[in-house]
Amino acid sequence: MKRNSMFFLCLIAIASFLMVGWGNRSTEANNDRDLLKMISVFQNENILLDEWSFYAREHLVDLKSEKEAKDYAKELQRKFPDWDWSTKNTSQEWEVTAVSPTSKNHQEMLQIMATHTKQPVNAYIVYRVSGEVWNKANESFFTTDQYKNRLTDIFRGKPTIFSCMKGEVSDKIEKSLPTTVNHLLSVFKAKQIEALKENTFMSVTAHTPMLSDSIENKRNNMNLQIGVRSEGLGTKTTIVVGTPIITIEY
Repeated sequence: MKRNSMFFLCLIAIASFLMVGWGNRSTEANNDRDLLKMISVFQNENILLDEWSFYAREHLVDLKSEKEAKDYAKELQRKFPDWDWSTKNTSQEWEVTAVSPTSKNHQEMLQIMATHTKQPVNAYIVYRVSGEVWNKANESFFTTDQYKNRLTDIFRGKPTIFSCMKGEVSDKIEKSLPTTVNHLLSVFKAKQIEALKENTFMSVTAHTPMLSDSIENKRNNMNLQIGVRSEGLGTKTTIVVGTPIITIEY
């Protein structure tokens, strides 16, 4: 258990490094459809959905000072006056968070973070949509102008986008972790790049033409991560899929 926990912490550290190091690469139109494609795979494979997350991030390179970051936050607060706004100030950074009103379909959250440094300031904005179920209302949100208007209202340029979902399957018939992972790779028409395997856990990075953007990974491009955890026969198997990386804890 301790080893698995350490492995999970390492994955989080790697993910954080990739999100910072990747920068603010432009997104293609197909990024908007990646979450829908992953939902379709979960439904076709009878994976019971636990949670899903859509995450967009932009490095605000045009902001020159902390004051400009705060002015930008005030501008967003005027656009979303019914959201719950809060501010956090530490010795290292200033941060404002806004959470949308409670909804039975999904929740939206945005954050602006700026470091207490000399000019130019290092600032980021993050927008996240998440939920525990998937329904027509959520699908409509991502396929109508409401979603596009959100991105236009929040971001100054083109954000980097991450989609992720987590689910479970019953483990009545015992399958090895590699068997489960290889099946998912086949469903996503993906080519494995790297893999890590423990007794009850396996994680792979891969590339698939089904999904959009990618992260340069040495000589290959990765745009898919799959994590599978099983405690043995008679228990449930947890499956997490993310593009281009996993952003949900598991």
